[in-house]
Amino acid sequence: MDVCACFNFRKASRAVTQFFDETLAPSGLRSTQLVILLNVAASQRPVNSTEPPATVMQLAREMVMDRSTLARNLKPLEKQRLIKITPGHDRRTRVVRLTAHGRKVLAAAVPLWEQAQQRFVEQVGPRRWKSTLKNLQSAVAATNRA
Repeated sequence: MDVCACFNFRKASRAVTQFFDETLAPSGLRSTQLVILLNVAASQRPVNSTEPPATVMQLAREMVMDRSTLARNLKPLEKQRLIKITPGHDRRTRVVRLTAHGRKVLAAAVPLWEQAQQRFVEQVGPRRWKSTLKNLQSAVAATNRA
């Protein structure tokens, strides 16, 4: 198992997730939820935009997630009124929007994320982190999922 890519990526992912979850705890969000909310926020279109809002499928593609897995992860966020999911332009699509409450919770969580990110980079070392980030991006690209 020491050389298994899948095992080592999952092990690292769990350790990093736990590290961030501990710091984010006061916000009431887990790191996995924060990442989803950040992606939803990044996909928001201005009110006067002619571009359609982001759909569940577009978010899933961006996050390299299965659509049904993302949909399951969106349900608790919708229940907490952090996001709103509405039908899209056709019946097959669902549009995801951040609510005012979601923006407020996200604004409170981002400084905690920044603390965790800074501590993590300091512990890993800025140069090593930069290299690791490049390697992670290469790993995603190697799977043809980028």
